[in-house]
Parts: sequence; C-alpha cells; structure tokens
Amino acid sequence: MRRFTRLEGRISTTRRQDQPHLSIVIPAHNESARIPSTLTRLHEYLSHKSFASELIVVSNGSSDRTEDVVRQAANDMHGIELLVIQERGKGIAAKTGVLASKGEIVFLCDADLSMPPEMIDEFLRAMEGADAVVGSREAPGSRRFQEPWFRHLMGRVFNRFVQAVAVKGVEDTQCGFKAFRREAANALFSAQTVKGWGFDVEILYLAHKFGYLVKELPIDWYFDSDTRVRPAFDTLSMLREVFLIRVRGARGTYELRDAPSPDRHNVV
Repeated sequence: MRRFTRLEGRISTTRRQDQPHLSIVIPAHNESARIPSTLTRLHEYLSHKSFASELIVVSNGSSDRTEDVVRQAANDMHGIELLVIQERGKGIAAKTGVLASKGEIVFLCDADLSMPPEMIDEFLRAMEGADAVVGSREAPGSRRFQEPWFRHLMGRVFNRFVQAVAVKGVEDTQCGFKAFRREAANALFSAQTVKGWGFDVEILYLAHKFGYLVKELPIDWYFDSDTRVRPAFDTLSMLREVFLIRVRGARGTYELRDAPSPDRHNVV
C-alpha cells in the first residue's frame, strides 16, 4: 500500500521526478458512484502512453464517499492524486486543480467521462499551434448520444445568450472537456473569479480578451442522466454569472501582464 502525504488539504502519491507532459484534472462533487470507473478508464488510457502524466481529482464539498474511493484508487493505481476543498462550485474545483497541476498540457475532464478517453489523443494533436482546445458537441463532425431533446434545446438557448453577451464564435462553451497549454492555464485560471458552472464562459472570455488562440474540436459525447446540473436553478445561476463576467470586463477587473500579441486573438 502506498503512503499518502497531506499538504494543505492535498493527499497524493509520490510524484514522478520528471515533469508530467499531461495533467488531467477532474472536479468531483458527490461522485462516489461514477468516479471509480472514470479513474480506471483514464488510468488504462494513460498506461499505454510514453509520456509522464498525472490524474488530479478535486473533491469540493462532497458529503458521500468520493474521497474514500479516490484514496482507494490511488492505492491501486499509480499517478492519482486527491485535492480536498470544502467550498462548493465546479469553477473553484477546476481552478484549484488546474493551478495545482504540473503538466505541460492541462486537460479538464468531467467526472462522468462522457467522452471516450481515447479522444484525448485528438485534443493533444489539436494543441499544435493552439493555446486551448475546447471539446464541442456542436462542431461539424461531433456526435451526441442519448441526450433528451429538451436538454439539447436548453443548451442551444444558453449558448445564444453566451455568444450575444460574452463569448462570440464558440458553439459549445459548456462542454466539460478542455485542454490548455501550461502558460495559458496559469494565466486564465489565475484570473478566474466565477466559482460555479459559468466558469467555462469566463475562461473562454478571458482567452479571447488576453489573445490566446482557441480551437473547437468535435467530440463523441454520451449523455448521462445522473448529471449534477439542476436545469432550472443552475441555468439561472449561470445566466447571472455570464452577466457578471461582462460587467467585470467593462469595469476593467480582468488584467494580465505579458499577454500574447493581439494577432493571435482568434477562435478557429
């Protein structure tokens, strides 16, 4: 059995000496039922890669056995780490994990792993010449499986609002799979203020504002009915967060030193 070290709420196995090429960050709130399968599938995927990697699970305000099952997985599989924070919100969990990660490329991953893990290869290839790659369920070539029509409709209405208010040109801001270069990850998530579900919009708003090159990548996505999103309550909360992003931008809240040159200001 591996020994764990607790540092400022962090529980981890011994880290490899070389810097990981890829960090996978998984925000997790009450995910004890789904996270074991996700970690097993990701560990199997990473075990066939030649590059060093790390898997970071951020449990935020979980009241079930999420932390226990991640600890057990870390005993059984190399390279899994657990961060524990008490504050609720997917945004604060993502920010905590990204800024704690060490990989040259940081990959945000939903706890239900509703995309085949092998598609991470596509993200890594798409990172060539890009600062961030956004998984998209709407880009040409994407496929959605088993999603109720009304959930799809809600997503399209929300996206139209997002494009009108904050982030133009991105057809799917809310997909939970995104990859970032280390420099971009540090800059964007350090400037992040949104703690809830709307953090994706803020990160992409900042990427556009700071001049980072963002690509959309079509993915295969499988709807999971055991979603943590509460359609009515969380949609209203996200609408409020998107509005506040625009207000903060107008007030000059967001600043970044040594931003990329304006000619890289693009979404492709």
